[in-house]
Amino acid sequence: MDIECLPFDHTGYFSELICDYLKEKKSLRSFYHRFPNLENFQKQIEEKAKNFPQSRREVLYDGLQNQYNGVQITKKTEAHIRQLKEPITFTVVTGHQLNLFTGPLYFLYKIISTINLTLELKKAYPRYNFVPVYWMATEDHDFEEINFFNFKGKKIQWNPDNLQGGAVGHFSTEGLKEVYQAFTNELGSNGNAETIKQLFEKTYLENNNLTDATRYLANALFGEYGLVIVDGDDVNLKKQMVPYVKKDVLEKVGFQKVTETISRLEALPSKYNIQVNPREINYFYLAEGVRERIIEKEGKFFVNDTEIEFSRDQLLAELEDHPERFSPNVIMRPVYQEVILPNLCYIGGGGELAYWLELQFMFETMGVTFPVLSLRNSVLVIAKKQYDKLKRLNLSTTDLFLKQSSFINKKIREISNIDIDFTPQKKYLEEQFRALYDLAEQTDKSFLGAVKAQEVKQKKGLDSLEKRLLKAQKRKLADHVTRITEIQNELFPNQSLQERTLNFSELYLELGDDLIPMLIKVLKPLHHEFLILTY
Repeated sequence: MDIECLPFDHTGYFSELICDYLKEKKSLRSFYHRFPNLENFQKQIEEKAKNFPQSRREVLYDGLQNQYNGVQITKKTEAHIRQLKEPITFTVVTGHQLNLFTGPLYFLYKIISTINLTLELKKAYPRYNFVPVYWMATEDHDFEEINFFNFKGKKIQWNPDNLQGGAVGHFSTEGLKEVYQAFTNELGSNGNAETIKQLFEKTYLENNNLTDATRYLANALFGEYGLVIVDGDDVNLKKQMVPYVKKDVLEKVGFQKVTETISRLEALPSKYNIQVNPREINYFYLAEGVRERIIEKEGKFFVNDTEIEFSRDQLLAELEDHPERFSPNVIMRPVYQEVILPNLCYIGGGGELAYWLELQFMFETMGVTFPVLSLRNSVLVIAKKQYDKLKRLNLSTTDLFLKQSSFINKKIREISNIDIDFTPQKKYLEEQFRALYDLAEQTDKSFLGAVKAQEVKQKKGLDSLEKRLLKAQKRKLADHVTRITEIQNELFPNQSLQERTLNFSELYLELGDDLIPMLIKVLKPLHHEFLILTY
Protein backbone atom coordinates (compact mmCIF):
# COMPACT_ATOMS: atom_id res chain seq x y z
CA MET A 1 0.00 0.00 0.00
CA ASP A 2 1.44 3.35 -1.08
CA ILE A 3 0.26 6.79 0.00
CA GLU A 4 0.74 10.16 -1.68
CA CYS A 5 -0.49 13.47 -0.30
CA LEU A 6 -1.67 16.48 -2.26
CA PRO A 7 -2.56 19.90 -0.80
CA PHE A 8 -6.28 20.54 -1.16
CA ASP A 9 -5.67 23.74 -3.12
CA HIS A 10 -3.67 21.77 -5.71
CA THR A 11 -6.55 19.46 -6.55
CA GLY A 12 -8.85 21.97 -8.25
CA TYR A 13 -11.86 20.44 -6.50
CA PHE A 14 -12.12 22.57 -3.34
CA SER A 15 -13.45 26.08 -2.99
CA GLU A 16 -11.28 29.10 -2.33
CA LEU A 17 -13.09 29.56 1.00
CA ILE A 18 -12.12 26.10 2.25
CA CYS A 19 -8.55 26.37 0.98
CA ASP A 20 -8.16 29.75 2.71
CA TYR A 21 -9.63 28.32 5.91
CA LEU A 22 -7.07 25.49 5.89
CA LYS A 23 -4.32 28.08 5.37
CA GLU A 24 -5.66 29.97 8.41
CA LYS A 25 -6.05 33.14 6.36
CA LYS A 26 -6.34 36.12 8.72
CA SER A 27 -9.41 37.56 7.00
CA LEU A 28 -11.41 34.46 7.98
CA ARG A 29 -10.23 34.29 11.60
CA SER A 30 -13.37 35.88 13.08
CA PHE A 31 -15.69 33.39 11.35
CA TYR A 32 -14.71 30.39 13.47
CA HIS A 33 -13.85 29.66 17.09
CA ARG A 34 -10.74 27.50 17.12
CA PHE A 35 -8.70 26.01 14.28
CA PRO A 36 -8.50 22.17 14.14
CA ASN A 37 -5.08 21.41 15.53
CA LEU A 38 -4.41 19.13 18.47
CA GLU A 39 -3.27 21.89 20.83
CA ASN A 40 -6.52 23.86 20.52
CA PHE A 41 -8.64 21.02 21.87
CA GLN A 42 -7.55 21.64 25.47
CA LYS A 43 -9.38 24.99 25.59
CA GLN A 44 -12.30 23.53 23.65
CA ILE A 45 -12.63 20.77 26.26
CA GLU A 46 -12.52 23.28 29.12
CA GLU A 47 -15.12 25.55 27.53
CA LYS A 48 -17.53 22.75 26.63
CA ALA A 49 -17.21 21.18 30.09
CA LYS A 50 -18.14 24.52 31.64
CA ASN A 51 -21.17 25.05 29.38
CA PHE A 52 -22.61 21.53 29.20
CA PRO A 53 -24.60 20.62 32.35
CA GLN A 54 -24.97 17.12 33.71
CA SER A 55 -28.73 17.25 33.15
CA ARG A 56 -28.16 17.26 29.39
CA ARG A 57 -25.95 14.21 29.69
CA GLU A 58 -28.72 12.36 31.49
CA VAL A 59 -31.26 13.26 28.79
CA LEU A 60 -28.82 12.21 26.06
CA TYR A 61 -28.07 8.90 27.76
CA ASP A 62 -31.76 8.11 28.21
CA GLY A 63 -32.49 9.09 24.62
CA LEU A 64 -29.78 6.81 23.27
CA GLN A 65 -31.01 3.95 25.44
CA ASN A 66 -34.42 4.31 23.81
CA GLN A 67 -33.00 4.67 20.30
CA TYR A 68 -30.85 1.56 20.67
CA ASN A 69 -33.63 -0.49 22.23
CA GLY A 70 -33.75 -3.80 20.38
CA VAL A 71 -30.58 -3.03 18.40
CA GLN A 72 -27.70 -5.48 18.75
CA ILE A 73 -24.68 -3.33 19.55
CA THR A 74 -21.04 -3.94 20.31
CA LYS A 75 -19.55 -3.71 23.78
CA LYS A 76 -17.51 -0.71 22.65
CA THR A 77 -20.55 1.26 21.51
CA GLU A 78 -22.37 0.28 24.70
CA ALA A 79 -19.40 1.51 26.75
CA HIS A 80 -19.31 4.79 24.82
CA ILE A 81 -23.01 5.42 25.47
CA ARG A 82 -22.42 4.78 29.17
CA GLN A 83 -19.42 7.13 29.20
CA LEU A 84 -21.55 9.97 27.83
CA LYS A 85 -23.05 10.32 31.32
CA GLU A 86 -19.60 11.16 32.69
CA PRO A 87 -18.41 14.82 32.80
CA ILE A 88 -15.03 13.79 31.35
CA THR A 89 -16.55 12.46 28.10
CA PHE A 90 -16.85 14.48 24.88
CA THR A 91 -17.90 13.77 21.34
CA VAL A 92 -16.64 14.31 17.81
CA VAL A 93 -19.51 14.42 15.34
CA THR A 94 -20.15 14.00 11.66
CA GLY A 95 -23.54 14.05 9.99
CA HIS A 96 -24.93 12.60 6.79
CA GLN A 97 -28.15 11.97 4.94
CA LEU A 98 -29.84 8.57 4.93
CA ASN A 99 -28.49 7.73 1.49
CA LEU A 100 -29.42 4.35 0.09
CA PHE A 101 -26.65 1.86 1.01
CA THR A 102 -24.46 4.79 2.21
CA GLY A 103 -24.60 6.61 -1.13
CA PRO A 104 -21.20 8.01 -2.21
CA LEU A 105 -17.94 6.65 -0.83
CA TYR A 106 -17.24 9.73 1.27
CA PHE A 107 -19.84 8.49 3.78
CA LEU A 108 -17.08 6.13 4.96
CA TYR A 109 -14.45 8.86 4.97
CA LYS A 110 -16.57 11.14 7.16
CA ILE A 111 -17.17 8.50 9.80
CA ILE A 112 -13.61 7.14 9.75
CA SER A 113 -12.23 10.69 10.07
CA THR A 114 -14.47 11.07 13.12
CA ILE A 115 -13.38 7.77 14.67
CA ASN A 116 -9.71 8.51 14.07
CA LEU A 117 -9.91 11.98 15.59
CA THR A 118 -11.30 10.52 18.81
CA LEU A 119 -8.34 8.13 18.88
CA GLU A 120 -5.88 11.00 18.37
CA LEU A 121 -7.55 13.04 21.10
CA LYS A 122 -7.39 10.11 23.53
CA LYS A 123 -3.63 9.86 23.00
CA ALA A 124 -3.17 13.59 23.49
CA TYR A 125 -5.61 13.94 26.41
CA PRO A 126 -5.73 10.52 28.14
CA ARG A 127 -7.70 11.68 31.20
CA TYR A 128 -10.77 12.31 29.03
CA ASN A 129 -13.01 10.04 26.96
CA PHE A 130 -13.88 10.80 23.34
CA VAL A 131 -16.84 9.27 21.53
CA PRO A 132 -17.34 9.23 17.72
CA VAL A 133 -20.90 10.18 16.75
CA TYR A 134 -22.78 9.84 13.48
CA TRP A 135 -25.75 12.21 13.37
CA MET A 136 -28.40 10.76 11.07
CA ALA A 137 -30.24 13.38 9.03
CA THR A 138 -33.54 11.62 9.62
CA GLU A 139 -35.64 14.78 9.28
CA ASP A 140 -34.52 15.73 5.78
CA HIS A 141 -37.27 15.58 3.19
CA ASP A 142 -35.46 15.59 -0.16
CA PHE A 143 -35.99 11.97 -1.15
CA GLU A 144 -34.50 12.42 -4.63
CA GLU A 145 -31.10 13.18 -3.09
CA ILE A 146 -30.91 9.88 -1.24
CA ASN A 147 -32.88 7.24 -3.20
CA PHE A 148 -29.99 5.86 -5.26
CA PHE A 149 -26.36 4.84 -5.35
CA ASN A 150 -23.96 4.13 -8.21
CA PHE A 151 -22.44 0.75 -8.90
CA LYS A 152 -20.03 0.13 -11.78
CA GLY A 153 -21.40 3.04 -13.77
CA LYS A 154 -25.05 2.11 -13.21
CA LYS A 155 -27.57 3.93 -11.06
CA ILE A 156 -29.25 1.60 -8.55
CA GLN A 157 -32.42 3.52 -7.74
CA TRP A 158 -35.38 3.15 -5.40
CA ASN A 159 -38.67 4.34 -6.92
CA PRO A 160 -41.49 3.40 -4.55
CA ASP A 161 -44.97 3.08 -6.04
CA ASN A 162 -46.37 5.49 -3.47
CA LEU A 163 -44.02 8.41 -2.88
CA GLN A 164 -44.08 9.19 0.82
CA GLY A 165 -43.96 12.71 2.22
CA GLY A 166 -42.40 14.33 5.26
CA ALA A 167 -39.18 13.30 6.98
CA VAL A 168 -37.29 10.59 5.10
CA GLY A 169 -36.46 8.73 8.31
CA HIS A 170 -40.13 7.79 8.60
CA PHE A 171 -40.25 6.34 5.08
CA SER A 172 -41.23 2.69 4.86
CA THR A 173 -38.63 0.39 3.29
CA GLU A 174 -41.38 -1.28 1.26
CA GLY A 175 -40.30 -1.66 -2.36
CA LEU A 176 -36.61 -2.15 -1.61
CA LYS A 177 -36.84 -5.86 -2.38
CA GLU A 178 -36.90 -4.95 -6.09
CA VAL A 179 -33.82 -2.76 -5.59
CA TYR A 180 -32.13 -5.65 -3.79
CA GLN A 181 -32.82 -7.96 -6.73
CA ALA A 182 -31.53 -5.44 -9.27
CA PHE A 183 -28.38 -4.87 -7.20
CA THR A 184 -27.64 -8.56 -6.65
CA ASN A 185 -27.92 -9.18 -10.39
CA GLU A 186 -25.00 -6.77 -10.86
CA LEU A 187 -22.85 -8.01 -7.98
CA GLY A 188 -21.70 -11.42 -9.13
CA SER A 189 -21.22 -14.33 -6.78
CA ASN A 190 -17.79 -14.30 -5.11
CA GLY A 191 -17.44 -14.34 -1.32
CA ASN A 192 -17.31 -10.57 -0.92
CA ALA A 193 -20.36 -10.18 -3.15
CA GLU A 194 -22.29 -12.57 -0.91
CA THR A 195 -21.36 -10.49 2.14
CA ILE A 196 -22.62 -7.32 0.43
CA LYS A 197 -25.87 -9.04 -0.53
CA GLN A 198 -26.45 -10.17 3.07
CA LEU A 199 -25.68 -6.69 4.38
CA PHE A 200 -28.17 -5.05 2.00
CA GLU A 201 -30.80 -7.67 2.79
CA LYS A 202 -30.46 -7.34 6.56
CA THR A 203 -30.38 -3.54 6.32
CA TYR A 204 -33.39 -2.89 4.12
CA LEU A 205 -35.50 -6.05 4.07
CA GLU A 206 -35.42 -6.66 7.83
CA ASN A 207 -36.04 -3.06 8.98
CA ASN A 208 -39.32 -1.24 8.53
CA ASN A 209 -38.19 2.36 8.03
CA LEU A 210 -35.21 4.26 6.71
CA THR A 211 -34.05 5.44 10.15
CA ASP A 212 -33.83 1.90 11.53
CA ALA A 213 -32.24 0.63 8.33
CA THR A 214 -29.53 3.30 8.30
CA ARG A 215 -28.80 2.78 11.99
CA TYR A 216 -28.39 -0.94 11.30
CA LEU A 217 -26.06 -0.30 8.35
CA ALA A 218 -23.82 2.21 10.13
CA ASN A 219 -23.70 -0.04 13.19
CA ALA A 220 -22.78 -3.07 11.05
CA LEU A 221 -19.95 -1.19 9.37
CA PHE A 222 -18.55 0.73 12.35
CA GLY A 223 -19.92 -0.78 15.55
CA GLU A 224 -16.62 -2.46 16.37
CA TYR A 225 -15.03 1.02 16.56
CA GLY A 226 -17.62 2.21 19.07
CA LEU A 227 -19.55 4.54 16.76
CA VAL A 228 -22.61 6.03 18.45
CA ILE A 229 -25.51 6.86 16.12
CA VAL A 230 -27.82 9.72 17.09
CA ASP A 231 -31.31 10.42 15.73
CA GLY A 232 -32.33 14.01 16.45
CA ASP A 233 -35.97 13.21 15.71
CA ASP A 234 -36.59 12.59 19.41
CA VAL A 235 -39.12 14.35 21.63
CA ASN A 236 -36.98 14.41 24.79
CA LEU A 237 -33.90 15.66 22.99
CA LYS A 238 -35.95 18.37 21.30
CA LYS A 239 -37.34 19.60 24.62
CA GLN A 240 -33.88 21.05 25.25
CA MET A 241 -34.15 23.09 22.06
CA VAL A 242 -37.30 24.97 23.08
CA PRO A 243 -35.53 28.18 24.28
CA TYR A 244 -33.46 28.30 21.06
CA VAL A 245 -36.50 27.73 18.85
CA LYS A 246 -38.09 30.77 20.52
CA LYS A 247 -35.01 32.88 19.82
CA ASP A 248 -35.19 31.97 16.14
CA VAL A 249 -38.96 32.08 15.59
CA LEU A 250 -39.85 35.06 17.78
CA GLU A 251 -36.65 37.14 17.84
CA LYS A 252 -35.32 36.22 14.36
CA VAL A 253 -31.83 35.74 15.83
CA GLY A 254 -30.84 33.18 13.19
CA PHE A 255 -31.96 35.39 10.31
CA GLN A 256 -30.34 38.56 11.66
CA LYS A 257 -26.98 37.12 12.71
CA VAL A 258 -26.42 34.88 9.71
CA THR A 259 -27.43 37.72 7.35
CA GLU A 260 -24.88 39.98 9.09
CA THR A 261 -22.23 37.27 8.75
CA ILE A 262 -22.94 36.82 5.05
CA SER A 263 -22.55 40.58 4.54
CA ARG A 264 -19.17 40.43 6.28
CA LEU A 265 -18.08 37.48 4.14
CA GLU A 266 -19.19 39.25 0.96
CA ALA A 267 -17.20 42.34 1.97
CA LEU A 268 -13.91 40.40 2.05
CA PRO A 269 -11.45 40.90 -0.84
CA SER A 270 -11.84 37.24 -1.84
CA LYS A 271 -15.26 36.79 -3.42
CA TYR A 272 -16.41 33.64 -1.65
CA ASN A 273 -19.56 31.84 -2.71
CA ILE A 274 -22.26 31.89 -0.06
CA GLN A 275 -23.36 28.35 0.76
CA VAL A 276 -26.78 28.90 2.35
CA ASN A 277 -29.05 31.84 3.12
CA PRO A 278 -31.15 32.06 6.27
CA ARG A 279 -34.91 32.39 6.38
CA GLU A 280 -36.79 34.62 8.80
CA ILE A 281 -37.86 31.39 10.52
CA ASN A 282 -35.46 28.47 10.23
CA TYR A 283 -37.78 25.67 11.30
CA PHE A 284 -40.13 23.28 9.57
CA TYR A 285 -43.33 21.91 11.01
CA LEU A 286 -43.05 18.13 11.18
CA ALA A 287 -46.09 15.84 11.20
CA GLU A 288 -47.15 12.57 9.59
CA GLY A 289 -46.28 12.92 5.90
CA VAL A 290 -45.51 16.64 6.31
CA ARG A 291 -42.33 18.68 6.71
CA GLU A 292 -43.09 22.24 5.61
CA ARG A 293 -41.67 25.65 6.44
CA ILE A 294 -43.15 27.79 9.21
CA ILE A 295 -43.92 31.28 7.88
CA GLU A 296 -45.01 34.39 9.76
CA LYS A 297 -47.51 36.83 8.20
CA GLU A 298 -49.04 39.76 10.02
CA GLY A 299 -48.45 38.27 13.44
CA LYS A 300 -49.78 34.83 12.60
CA PHE A 301 -47.80 31.67 11.86
CA PHE A 302 -48.60 29.39 8.94
CA VAL A 303 -47.30 26.01 7.81
CA ASN A 304 -46.47 26.39 4.13
CA ASP A 305 -48.72 24.52 1.64
CA THR A 306 -51.10 23.37 4.39
CA GLU A 307 -54.11 24.82 6.19
CA ILE A 308 -52.33 24.72 9.55
CA GLU A 309 -51.99 28.11 11.27
CA PHE A 310 -51.24 29.41 14.76
CA SER A 311 -51.47 32.61 16.72
CA ARG A 312 -48.34 33.54 18.63
CA ASP A 313 -49.69 32.00 21.86
CA GLN A 314 -50.89 28.88 20.04
CA LEU A 315 -47.48 28.41 18.46
CA LEU A 316 -45.76 28.72 21.84
CA ALA A 317 -48.18 26.22 23.34
CA GLU A 318 -47.54 23.83 20.43
CA LEU A 319 -43.80 24.19 20.98
CA GLU A 320 -44.07 23.41 24.69
CA ASP A 321 -46.48 20.50 24.20
CA HIS A 322 -44.99 19.02 21.02
CA PRO A 323 -41.35 20.07 20.52
CA GLU A 324 -40.90 17.02 18.27
CA ARG A 325 -42.98 18.81 15.64
CA PHE A 326 -40.37 21.54 15.18
CA SER A 327 -37.66 20.46 12.77
CA PRO A 328 -34.56 22.66 12.29
CA ASN A 329 -33.32 23.55 8.83
CA VAL A 330 -29.68 23.64 7.73
CA ILE A 331 -29.09 26.87 9.70
CA MET A 332 -30.49 25.68 13.02
CA ARG A 333 -29.62 21.98 12.96
CA PRO A 334 -26.02 22.74 14.04
CA VAL A 335 -27.33 24.62 17.08
CA TYR A 336 -29.55 21.67 18.00
CA GLN A 337 -26.61 19.30 17.69
CA GLU A 338 -24.34 21.40 19.89
CA VAL A 339 -27.05 21.93 22.53
CA ILE A 340 -27.72 18.23 23.09
CA LEU A 341 -24.20 16.80 22.66
CA PRO A 342 -21.00 17.39 24.69
CA ASN A 343 -19.35 18.04 21.36
CA LEU A 344 -15.88 19.39 20.59
CA CYS A 345 -15.60 19.14 16.82
CA TYR A 346 -17.73 18.80 13.72
CA ILE A 347 -16.19 16.95 10.76
CA GLY A 348 -17.71 17.65 7.37
CA GLY A 349 -17.09 18.19 3.69
CA GLY A 350 -16.22 21.48 2.04
CA GLY A 351 -19.83 22.49 1.46
CA GLU A 352 -20.75 21.76 5.07
CA LEU A 353 -17.87 23.73 6.53
CA ALA A 354 -18.74 26.62 4.22
CA TYR A 355 -22.17 27.01 5.82
CA TRP A 356 -20.84 26.40 9.34
CA LEU A 357 -18.56 29.41 8.80
CA GLU A 358 -21.72 31.51 8.47
CA LEU A 359 -22.93 30.51 11.94
CA GLN A 360 -20.29 31.62 14.47
CA PHE A 361 -21.93 34.93 15.41
CA MET A 362 -25.36 33.33 15.72
CA PHE A 363 -23.90 30.77 18.15
CA GLU A 364 -22.35 33.57 20.22
CA THR A 365 -25.66 35.43 20.44
CA MET A 366 -27.50 32.28 21.48
CA GLY A 367 -24.87 31.42 24.09
CA VAL A 368 -23.91 28.07 22.55
CA THR A 369 -20.27 26.94 22.31
CA PHE A 370 -19.15 26.85 18.69
CA PRO A 371 -17.29 23.61 17.81
CA VAL A 372 -13.95 23.17 16.11
CA LEU A 373 -14.55 22.66 12.38
CA SER A 374 -12.45 20.03 10.63
CA LEU A 375 -12.51 19.09 6.95
CA ARG A 376 -13.10 15.38 6.48
CA ASN A 377 -10.45 13.26 4.80
CA SER A 378 -10.66 12.89 1.02
CA VAL A 379 -9.13 9.93 -0.78
CA LEU A 380 -8.48 8.74 -4.31
CA VAL A 381 -8.19 4.93 -4.19
CA ILE A 382 -6.18 3.35 -7.00
CA ALA A 383 -5.87 -0.39 -7.60
CA LYS A 384 -2.41 -1.78 -8.44
CA LYS A 385 -3.47 -2.65 -12.00
CA GLN A 386 -4.71 0.93 -12.50
CA TYR A 387 -1.47 2.29 -11.10
CA ASP A 388 0.54 0.10 -13.47
CA LYS A 389 -1.51 1.43 -16.36
CA LEU A 390 -0.73 4.99 -15.28
CA LYS A 391 2.97 4.21 -15.34
CA ARG A 392 2.77 2.63 -18.80
CA LEU A 393 1.07 5.77 -20.07
CA ASN A 394 3.63 7.97 -18.29
CA LEU A 395 0.91 9.65 -16.20
CA SER A 396 1.46 11.00 -12.73
CA THR A 397 -1.36 10.86 -10.19
CA THR A 398 -1.40 14.65 -10.03
CA ASP A 399 -2.04 14.77 -13.80
CA LEU A 400 -5.37 13.07 -13.14
CA PHE A 401 -6.70 16.02 -11.15
CA LEU A 402 -6.56 18.31 -14.19
CA LYS A 403 -9.83 19.07 -15.97
CA GLN A 404 -10.01 16.69 -18.92
CA SER A 405 -9.35 19.23 -21.69
CA SER A 406 -6.27 20.55 -19.86
CA PHE A 407 -5.20 16.99 -19.06
CA ILE A 408 -5.34 15.96 -22.73
CA ASN A 409 -3.61 19.10 -23.97
CA LYS A 410 -0.81 18.74 -21.43
CA LYS A 411 -0.15 15.11 -22.34
CA ILE A 412 -0.36 15.73 -26.10
CA ARG A 413 2.25 18.47 -25.79
CA GLU A 414 4.49 16.17 -23.76
CA ILE A 415 4.41 13.25 -26.22
CA SER A 416 4.32 15.17 -29.51
CA ASN A 417 7.35 15.12 -31.76
CA ILE A 418 6.63 18.75 -32.64
CA ASP A 419 6.45 21.74 -30.34
CA ILE A 420 2.88 23.01 -30.08
CA ASP A 421 3.55 25.69 -27.52
CA PHE A 422 3.61 29.14 -29.10
CA THR A 423 4.67 30.92 -25.89
CA PRO A 424 8.10 31.90 -27.37
CA GLN A 425 6.40 33.30 -30.49
CA LYS A 426 3.96 35.28 -28.35
CA LYS A 427 6.81 36.74 -26.30
CA TYR A 428 8.68 37.68 -29.49
CA LEU A 429 5.49 39.32 -30.79
CA GLU A 430 5.14 41.33 -27.59
CA GLU A 431 8.74 42.57 -27.95
CA GLN A 432 8.03 43.69 -31.52
CA PHE A 433 4.93 45.58 -30.44
CA ARG A 434 6.77 47.29 -27.58
CA ALA A 435 8.95 48.88 -30.22
CA LEU A 436 5.83 49.93 -32.15
CA TYR A 437 4.30 51.44 -28.99
CA ASP A 438 7.50 53.48 -28.46
CA LEU A 439 7.36 54.65 -32.06
CA ALA A 440 3.72 55.70 -31.74
CA GLU A 441 4.46 57.58 -28.50
CA GLN A 442 7.21 59.56 -30.26
CA THR A 443 5.24 60.34 -33.42
CA ASP A 444 1.45 60.33 -32.99
CA LYS A 445 -0.17 58.97 -29.80
CA SER A 446 -3.47 58.55 -31.61
CA PHE A 447 -1.93 55.49 -33.27
CA LEU A 448 -1.60 53.68 -29.89
CA GLY A 449 -5.13 52.26 -30.21
CA ALA A 450 -4.43 50.94 -33.69
CA VAL A 451 -1.19 49.32 -32.52
CA LYS A 452 -3.02 47.68 -29.61
CA ALA A 453 -5.77 46.38 -31.91
CA GLN A 454 -3.15 44.90 -34.23
CA GLU A 455 -1.36 43.22 -31.32
CA VAL A 456 -4.60 41.65 -30.10
CA LYS A 457 -5.42 40.49 -33.61
CA GLN A 458 -2.05 38.83 -34.14
CA LYS A 459 -2.11 37.16 -30.71
CA LYS A 460 -5.54 35.76 -31.48
CA GLY A 461 -4.16 34.48 -34.77
CA LEU A 462 -1.38 32.66 -32.94
CA ASP A 463 -3.87 31.23 -30.42
CA SER A 464 -6.06 29.99 -33.25
CA LEU A 465 -3.13 28.40 -35.07
CA GLU A 466 -1.92 26.75 -31.84
CA LYS A 467 -5.38 25.27 -31.21
CA ARG A 468 -5.67 23.98 -34.79
CA LEU A 469 -2.25 22.31 -34.62
CA LEU A 470 -3.10 20.80 -31.24
CA LYS A 471 -6.40 19.49 -32.61
CA ALA A 472 -4.60 17.95 -35.59
CA GLN A 473 -2.07 16.31 -33.28
CA LYS A 474 -4.88 14.93 -31.12
CA ARG A 475 -6.34 13.24 -34.19
CA LYS A 476 -2.94 11.83 -35.01
CA LEU A 477 -2.56 10.52 -31.45
CA ALA A 478 -6.21 9.51 -31.04
CA ASP A 479 -5.39 6.07 -29.64
CA HIS A 480 -3.23 7.55 -26.89
CA VAL A 481 -5.88 10.17 -26.09
CA THR A 482 -8.46 7.39 -25.75
CA ARG A 483 -6.29 5.40 -23.37
CA ILE A 484 -5.43 8.32 -21.08
CA THR A 485 -9.02 9.55 -20.93
CA GLU A 486 -10.25 6.05 -20.15
CA ILE A 487 -8.04 5.76 -17.08
CA GLN A 488 -8.95 9.27 -15.93
CA ASN A 489 -12.65 8.46 -16.34
CA GLU A 490 -12.19 5.27 -14.34
CA LEU A 491 -10.67 7.16 -11.42
CA PHE A 492 -12.70 10.36 -11.82
CA PRO A 493 -16.15 9.11 -12.87
CA ASN A 494 -18.29 11.85 -14.43
CA GLN A 495 -15.12 13.97 -14.31
CA SER A 496 -15.58 14.44 -10.58
CA LEU A 497 -13.84 13.10 -7.49
CA GLN A 498 -14.14 9.34 -7.13
CA GLU A 499 -15.51 9.69 -3.60
CA ARG A 500 -18.52 11.70 -4.82
CA THR A 501 -19.74 8.95 -7.17
CA LEU A 502 -18.41 5.52 -6.20
CA ASN A 503 -20.25 3.38 -3.66
CA PHE A 504 -18.20 1.52 -1.05
CA SER A 505 -19.47 -1.82 -2.40
CA GLU A 506 -17.18 -1.54 -5.46
CA LEU A 507 -14.10 -1.40 -3.25
CA TYR A 508 -15.51 -4.02 -0.89
CA LEU A 509 -15.79 -6.48 -3.79
CA GLU A 510 -12.00 -6.43 -4.10
CA LEU A 511 -10.88 -5.69 -0.54
CA GLY A 512 -13.62 -7.30 1.54
CA ASP A 513 -13.25 -6.94 5.29
CA ASP A 514 -9.84 -5.30 4.82
CA LEU A 515 -11.42 -2.13 3.39
CA ILE A 516 -12.41 -0.29 6.56
CA PRO A 517 -9.32 -1.32 8.62
CA MET A 518 -7.14 -0.11 5.71
CA LEU A 519 -8.86 3.29 5.77
CA ILE A 520 -8.75 3.44 9.57
CA LYS A 521 -4.99 2.94 9.30
CA VAL A 522 -4.27 5.71 6.78
CA LEU A 523 -6.83 8.49 7.34
CA LYS A 524 -5.42 11.28 9.50
CA PRO A 525 -8.11 13.89 10.13
CA LEU A 526 -5.86 16.76 11.25
CA HIS A 527 -3.32 16.52 8.42
CA HIS A 528 -5.57 18.39 5.98
CA GLU A 529 -4.20 16.90 2.78
CA PHE A 530 -5.84 14.92 -0.01
CA LEU A 531 -4.73 11.28 0.09
CA ILE A 532 -3.94 9.15 -2.95
CA LEU A 533 -3.97 5.52 -1.85
CA THR A 534 -2.66 2.68 -4.03
CA TYR A 535 -3.36 -0.88 -2.93
